[in-house]
Amino acid sequence: MEQNQLDRETFSCLICLDLLKDPVTTSCGHSYCMNCIKTHWDEEDRKRIHSCPQCRETFIPRPVLKKNTMLAALVEQLKKTGLQAAPADHFFAGQEDVACDFCTGRKLKAIKSCLFCLASFCEKHLQPHYDSAAFKKHKLVEPSKNLQENICSKHDEVMKMFCRTDQKCVCFICLMDEHKGHNTVSAAVERTERQGELEERQGNIQQRIQDREKDVKLLQQEVEAINRSADKTVEDSEKIFTELIRLLQKRSSNVKQQIRSQQKTEVSRVKDVQEKLEQEITELKRKDAELEQLSHTEDHTQFLLNYPSLPALSKSTHSSSIKLCPLRHFEDVTAAVSELREKLHNVLRDSWTNISLMVTEVDDLQPELEPKSRAGFLKYSCKITLDPNTANKRLVLSEGNRKVTRMKKRQSYSSHPDRFTNRVQVLSRESLTGRCYWEVERSGFKVRVAVAYKNISRGENMKECFLGCNDKSWTLFCSQNSFKFGHKDIWIPISGPVSSRVGVYLDHRAGILSFYSVSETMTLLHRVQTTFTEPLLAGVWVGCTDDSAEFWKSR
Repeated sequence: MEQNQLDRETFSCLICLDLLKDPVTTSCGHSYCMNCIKTHWDEEDRKRIHSCPQCRETFIPRPVLKKNTMLAALVEQLKKTGLQAAPADHFFAGQEDVACDFCTGRKLKAIKSCLFCLASFCEKHLQPHYDSAAFKKHKLVEPSKNLQENICSKHDEVMKMFCRTDQKCVCFICLMDEHKGHNTVSAAVERTERQGELEERQGNIQQRIQDREKDVKLLQQEVEAINRSADKTVEDSEKIFTELIRLLQKRSSNVKQQIRSQQKTEVSRVKDVQEKLEQEITELKRKDAELEQLSHTEDHTQFLLNYPSLPALSKSTHSSSIKLCPLRHFEDVTAAVSELREKLHNVLRDSWTNISLMVTEVDDLQPELEPKSRAGFLKYSCKITLDPNTANKRLVLSEGNRKVTRMKKRQSYSSHPDRFTNRVQVLSRESLTGRCYWEVERSGFKVRVAVAYKNISRGENMKECFLGCNDKSWTLFCSQNSFKFGHKDIWIPISGPVSSRVGVYLDHRAGILSFYSVSETMTLLHRVQTTFTEPLLAGVWVGCTDDSAEFWKSR
């Protein structure tokens, strides 16, 4: 008998209490019928957190379970030997179980507790509650060991009321005694209101869990992007410094060390935030499990007794969402090193300071906002000079190569692979990275103010080299009384005050390019949000003879 009882308990489903059918085993080690656990998890789907009915361990996402073939074979073998599942009332109560109050001798497990009788019953002794009309109004709940806590210690009566004035459960006699005249309601009414509060808190916790998991994923991507960017920059920097032989060997080593140091600092900073978020997620999950368990308590009194002891949801110390701008953390360093290679030894000291600043400006978790005033833009103003080797032969440069004018007669410039041959346009000497601002003063009928990659075509194909007509340039077309923006030969009409001066703001790393009409005030004409894959050059196209464009000398 005892051995058979042990076998039945060992191979029975903890949900239906019958012998296991198509047994499956969760990662926490408990076994259930496949249909039983599926039904249980189907009911938990709306909460997006699934748990083991026995130990309450939670799983995210919902586990995919497969039949435990070894356990199924054992159950089938036991069936062949004549073992059958025992009715639920044949299970004896253990130390952790709620025992039937009406059993004599060795007590059986209770399957329900009655809040009216204040007693627990096994299946056999519970039957009268189902069969007799006298028990029709009794309230049955899951087995509870704490029924006596429902009794008023002063009057030995069931506490079915709740005093809102004193925030405690009371019996009917209490209402006529020390709680007379207080704001009181039934425990069921108070439970309904508190249940709503609990569900709201639980919803907030679950939403915060989702937000934190998204933040952790973003931060992991940030770590990977920092590492990729740093690795690529180190590789590019080493190649450039190799060309400078012994003179630049020492500088190459210093740049590598700075990048690695900044990489370590940034990764450490991001991982620190990530670790704190993961700790918060763990704590939130624990609190959510406590709320989940309390939300399923059918005993109103027990619910109200335990509700005040729930820990308050602390205010998060982190933002609800982490937003990252397009990531290219160290490319500015590569551009600065390339410029250093071109200037060689005479400009090494000046450029070295610029390189060091570029390395330490990795701050993507808090990208800098676009300035709001012209004074703010002028903080990022940069010197733009035009490259004579790119100028079309109908253009003449002046004012220290800051001004370009279209001439009727072709100029006798020497041939150069960088020169535009079919379009009357010119590019700057300077490569633009980081945050830059410049202004162009135009005169005449038609001028295009643009930025372009250095490898834009210079040759015969008209669209491949024309500013605004390809994927390598972004252009504001300025006429006497209107503007339009062009990229990939797609042109967008723009409304706004027409002025002779155009301001251009570039945040290369954030992928922001903005054009402004500049007069006494600044008016945004058009903003581009994209990803720039390499340094940019400023450029202009001049449409008519004697038309000109001059890059304003801000400093």
